[in-house]
Amino acid sequence: MSTQVQAGVEPGVFRSLFRAHPAGVTVVCADPGTGPAGFTATSLTSVSLDPPLVSFAIANTSSAWPAVRESASLTVNFLAADQHAVATRFATSGIDRFQGTSWSRLETGEPVLADAPAHLRAVVTDRIEAGDHHIVLALVVDAAAGGDHDPLVYHAGGYCAAAPLD
Repeated sequence: MSTQVQAGVEPGVFRSLFRAHPAGVTVVCADPGTGPAGFTATSLTSVSLDPPLVSFAIANTSSAWPAVRESASLTVNFLAADQHAVATRFATSGIDRFQGTSWSRLETGEPVLADAPAHLRAVVTDRIEAGDHHIVLALVVDAAAGGDHDPLVYHAGGYCAAAPLD
């Protein structure tokens, strides 16, 4: 029995499909001891409740990948609807994303964004190579929620607020 490997859909079709699929916006931050690094992620997924696991994808070419690759733990900062400037800053290549950004360190040393309405701290359990990205799997060991907030969403190539249904 022969198995044929297919090349997959054309990149433009794939991109178009997912532009129509809204996703929550977060900023992942890490510091392996060489200084903080962070990037905007729309791929955060809840994987398991017991144990509490999350995953996200990061491009192999991301300037934050070396820090994520080398860090034992990290933070995921959930952004509010009015924080599109923060999302844009952490999605911009070639800049110091932390300069001009209000942030601090948790007692355990991970960088965390000061204005994020919620964040989690997670210990990396696995990094899986997947095409031109890596999937990072992490155990959530601490979380802080600052109350209700309208989340920032990425949809149709831009940031927006989620619209509640009546």
